[in-house]
This record gives sequence, structure tokens and C-alpha cells, in this order.
Amino acid sequence: MKLPGPDHPITITSNDARVRVIFAGQVIADTTRALTLAEAGYKPVHYIPRTDVNMSLLKPTAHASHCPYKGDANYFSIEVAGRNSENAVWSYEQPFPAMAEIAGYLAFYPNRVDKIEESAA
Repeated sequence: MKLPGPDHPITITSNDARVRVIFAGQVIADTTRALTLAEAGYKPVHYIPRTDVNMSLLKPTAHASHCPYKGDANYFSIEVAGRNSENAVWSYEQPFPAMAEIAGYLAFYPNRVDKIEESAA
């Protein structure tokens, strides 16, 4: 486990905007309670509360990954109207203590969904 710091900064902030994720014409997630995680040189990522995601459209996969700063991630595919996006969603169910805020939240790969919209709430 590594801690964020000057060499690898990570910030998590509340996002008051409305964030919607769309795939195959279906709204997969719609929230005004997203967290935005900004990590080192990566693009910011919206983490959306599980309660604001249509979980019936997500199927767990066997894929997993490890981040030395956040912990172990598990993945979901999206299945809508005969379309499938493999491992399009990830979640840190038990993140390391420094990232505890993102527990119970989901993030979406922008290139594996049709659109991630962000607008004033």
C-alpha cells in the first residue's frame, strides 16, 4: 500500500454537477452526488454512488486489478438491448484507508460507454 503524496497526488472532491452515464440509449447512472477523483497525471474520474446506478444492467466479471494507492478493483460489464461493454465499470469495494471515500462507488471507462455527461445540477 502506498500513500498519496507530492510524488503521486490524489484528491477526492464532492461534485455538485449532475453526472449521467449513457450506453445503448439507456441511462445507466444519474447522480448529483458524484465524487471526482484526480490522480497524478491522469484525467479526473467520476465515482458514482451505487444507489444512483441501474445495477440490473451490470454483470460482475472475473476481471480484477490492483492499484498500490487505492487497493483491489473488481469489474462489471454493461448489458443493454443486445449490446455489451466488457469490463466497462470498476469499483473498489474495500479501498485502502486513504481512499475510503470511494467505497460503494462505481466508475465508468469513458471509451466503453456512449457518453458521460456532466451538467449544472
